[in-house]
Amino acid sequence: MTGRRVIAVLAALLIAVVIVRNAAVRMLAQRAPGSAALLWRDHPDVEIASAMTQIALAARAGGAAPASAYGLLARAAAQDPLAPEPYLVRGVQLELGAKSDGAQQAFEAAQWRDPRSLPAAYFLADKFVRQGRIGAGLKQIAALARLSPNGGQIAAPYLASFASSPANWPALRTTLRDNPELAEPTLRVLSKRVETVPALLALADKQGLSGSTPWLPGLLDTLIQAGQYHQAKAIWARAGKLPTDEPLHDPQFADKASPPPFNWSLTSNSVGLAERQSGGRLHVLYYGQENGILATQLLTLVPGPYRLRYELLSGQTAGEASLTWSIWCDKGAAALASVTIRQGAKDGLRFVVPANCPAQWLRLSGSSADVAQQSDVTIGGLKLEAVPGV
Repeated sequence: MTGRRVIAVLAALLIAVVIVRNAAVRMLAQRAPGSAALLWRDHPDVEIASAMTQIALAARAGGAAPASAYGLLARAAAQDPLAPEPYLVRGVQLELGAKSDGAQQAFEAAQWRDPRSLPAAYFLADKFVRQGRIGAGLKQIAALARLSPNGGQIAAPYLASFASSPANWPALRTTLRDNPELAEPTLRVLSKRVETVPALLALADKQGLSGSTPWLPGLLDTLIQAGQYHQAKAIWARAGKLPTDEPLHDPQFADKASPPPFNWSLTSNSVGLAERQSGGRLHVLYYGQENGILATQLLTLVPGPYRLRYELLSGQTAGEASLTWSIWCDKGAAALASVTIRQGAKDGLRFVVPANCPAQWLRLSGSSADVAQQSDVTIGGLKLEAVPGV
């Protein structure tokens, strides 16, 4: 850390300490300026407040604090040996003077006097990390997170940055185990980049992986966007203890626990409503006012010909093309094949997966007409199978 950065951080932190620790003195001073110093000139709190305010204001202005300010702190430390502020300032003085060992001792002394001191935890975390003592540094970062509002969210990106080196994984694993409130936000950050997925998988509690794991959807999306479909499906299947070789998951519409996209994503919005019903059925209510997807699932079919079959158990459609089944290559510009829901109930949806299509979206969509009309249908007996020809 450069001297300029230390001074800037010190200014912000010390002004905050002054505001919090000496609230009573400041309130009195606001009502009667100068009264606090006149009444308690030699009180340690007054001397600390006065000295630290001088130091912070001088640092903010880019100058050096007067020697008298440090004298006040030394006297206050003698009168109030449990006050952490003099040791914080002394630590920064020693740090700027390249006396690293003495600075660390001063920061540790400040933390011993006030275990909830944010500045002490900050400076110690910085020192330990720069020394390569990652475990000790992460312990201080965890302390900072506990002491700060929304600390877990704030600390997560910083913790995640250590995961770039596998050598740090043991220390990170210990930190996340001992501070479970930091685990979820940190793993969420790691789930957002494909480069950090190996670290996420190494640090995550495998025993706790399930369909409701908060960071699982983000991880799956990251892998899918990177084209790593089979790894994404393998992780999804492990979370739900499910097979990976089924062509279509949950054709009975009974699995409410496993997350999309390898399970059904069913719509409930202004487009319409798709909902599971008992007996292996899917009920679809399409409002007919706007185009949209009502049900979809991501597949990982090998190249070749397939047929989707189902029964139209009940209901009515506003028009022949109001509801349509289609199959798309992921990131494809056009459907491989499509069929209206009534025609599909007779002939099925036949399609061929090409060699350059490692993942496919099966979609049930609604298409609006000039005059909005509702479609209300129930389907069942859904089955997807490979066929010898198209």
